[in-house]
Amino acid sequence: MDVQQLFKIFKKEAECPLCIETVTNPKTLPCLHSFCLECLDRHANFARRQLKATIKCPVCQTSFQIPETDTFENLPSSFHLNRLVDALPLEDGSVQSQRCNNCDENNTATCYCFVCQNFLCASCFEAHQRLKASRGHRNVLIDKLQAQDVQEVIHRPVMCSQQYHEDQALEFYCKDCKVLICHKCTVVSHDRHSKTDTQKAAQEQKMQMSDAVAKVKAEMVRYESEIKKQTDLKNKNKIEILNEEKKMTDTVEKLIRDLRQHEIKMKDKFREIYEAEQKHHATRLENFELVATQLKSCFERCQSILERNFSVEILQTNHAILGRCNALLNVRKPDLYMSPHVHYLVEKKLDLMDRVVTKTDPSKCLAEGQDSKEVKERKETYFVIVTKDSEEFQCYQQDDKIKVNILTPEGDQLKTDIKDTKDGKYTVTYTPEDAGQHRLEILVNGQPLTGSPWIVQVHQHQYQFAFQFGLGGKGRGEFDGICDIDVSEKTGTIAVAGYRNRIQLLSSEGKFRREIRLGGAPRSVEFTDSGDLLTLVPGSDTKLCLFSEEGHFIKHMNDKHLDEPRHLTIASDGRIIITDWSDKKIKVLSPDGNDLLQSFSAPDCDKSPDCAIYHQNKFFVSYFLANCVKVFDKIGVYLHDIGCKGCNDGHFDGPVGLVIDKYNRLIVCDSDNHRLQLFTLTGKFGSKLDGEYFKNGFRPSYVAIYSGGSLTVTDPLNRRISVFQ
Repeated sequence: MDVQQLFKIFKKEAECPLCIETVTNPKTLPCLHSFCLECLDRHANFARRQLKATIKCPVCQTSFQIPETDTFENLPSSFHLNRLVDALPLEDGSVQSQRCNNCDENNTATCYCFVCQNFLCASCFEAHQRLKASRGHRNVLIDKLQAQDVQEVIHRPVMCSQQYHEDQALEFYCKDCKVLICHKCTVVSHDRHSKTDTQKAAQEQKMQMSDAVAKVKAEMVRYESEIKKQTDLKNKNKIEILNEEKKMTDTVEKLIRDLRQHEIKMKDKFREIYEAEQKHHATRLENFELVATQLKSCFERCQSILERNFSVEILQTNHAILGRCNALLNVRKPDLYMSPHVHYLVEKKLDLMDRVVTKTDPSKCLAEGQDSKEVKERKETYFVIVTKDSEEFQCYQQDDKIKVNILTPEGDQLKTDIKDTKDGKYTVTYTPEDAGQHRLEILVNGQPLTGSPWIVQVHQHQYQFAFQFGLGGKGRGEFDGICDIDVSEKTGTIAVAGYRNRIQLLSSEGKFRREIRLGGAPRSVEFTDSGDLLTLVPGSDTKLCLFSEEGHFIKHMNDKHLDEPRHLTIASDGRIIITDWSDKKIKVLSPDGNDLLQSFSAPDCDKSPDCAIYHQNKFFVSYFLANCVKVFDKIGVYLHDIGCKGCNDGHFDGPVGLVIDKYNRLIVCDSDNHRLQLFTLTGKFGSKLDGEYFKNGFRPSYVAIYSGGSLTVTDPLNRRISVFQ
């Protein structure tokens, strides 16, 4: 910035808002605005002639009492403006107001010494240059001043005003007297007082000032927001009234010519309402804008002081600034003015009984039961919307538009059903599919209810222990080993694959029904959609066998694609999914087992897969030795891992069996951590099943789902099966 531009800024800043001239003898009002003393006194005299005891600040309109002396002489002087006024005559180089500080001849200053911090006349400058002690000082001719030089002149130290101390800078601050003092003052007048360095004291008070200014700024932003809201309400009210007026006009124009006079009358009524309401809004806006202007003005003044960061100025203005900030922060905020809702109704067209009335007021409507704490996933939930008028009486308008938007945690729109009972009540029913925070918004005639939108927390279903069955042994209903389990969706029959080359079929209560004898130990079992039972017998000549639920052999399936199969599941479309330990691949066969449709493995993984299931176009595969569940897309491309080695939530120690429950959650048998863990399909940990019924070495290995949603969990170590509802 060049020096001319700098002086232009100084001139504007040093301009008195009343006389629009450079301020003379500047005095600062408590609102922090400065004016010429003469201008303020003239302003006060004019108010007195009008029999007023107060004046308003011409800038921010804050009111102040006129002093009994009729002069504002006792107001504090503006330190910053005085410095600007001192510097402004330097602009044209004539410097008629700057006199030599070094001699008593009152000569015009031609030079400024930045070391001595004195203006010097030509004679003193020559002597100054001859002295060895001052010969090397930095001196600048006044007509050669640069912008940086001017800034240094303005920020030159303040000298003490006490007699015989005029050559001493105000370098200390007396905490007891709360005044700036020089070195001599510390000895003469403030010997036993608590003193500190000027810079340190200013820094401490600057922090107080910064805090107050920050609060003023926050309040200013709030008022600006309220102004916007009030303006929006004003405009909305205008549009609403004009729309209703048009509605009335369209109705009146359908009547015969004799009703035209009535139309004029009704227009006048609307205009009266419009003008009255707009006046209310305008008055409230004026109140908001007045306080906002005062806040903004105070903030800008304080901010400029903080940015200049001049210790003396901060110390001199701190008390006034804190007082002004506190006064503004304690101003009582006006309330928003809410216009009544205006409607035009024709009750008896020919008898001219129409009138302007207010009906449904969205701000008074409410939702009963929307904040229920018992919202659970997959459970039908409802609440009731009650429409009310401006006087909070329940009302019904056939034309009212009720809209409910419910967004799931993923941002999808949830389906809702709204039933109108024709009495001002609307029953809203919805069924959340997933747990988590749902955003519920209710709009009545396009306007949100008070408090809308709400956050509805949908709680996850928690499984509870129901019963256990099974004993160690070789008899019927006893288990000498448990390899896999599945439940028929059609009949609820439980199939348990175990040692001794047999599959046991039990009722849903765990009662023995029958057994199927095989040529080897079955490793895995799975019911088909038709209710037949597909078995996997790795060590036999024929690895895939199909039986009816009654235990009758149906057929052998083609197993040429299998080498060392570990576990099988059946997808919803009938495809057979098998994990193969020999080549560490997941293999997908056609429903008849003849064709190998897919074969894929996890990249950079030398561990064998244990259990694989397919759901919503993704494969979920457990890896016992890798301590994770790997996720693949529908064509077998690896996507990501779920979990890692550990015992914290979301970590695994030997994951085996997998299943997807009716709440769309992935359930993992975390065997060596003795628990079940539940995840979302994206892999986010949700909850776990552990505690009392997982003690005594309970080591869950495989899990299956009843048609009603209950879990059957195998515990091979203790040779039992637990059911959780």
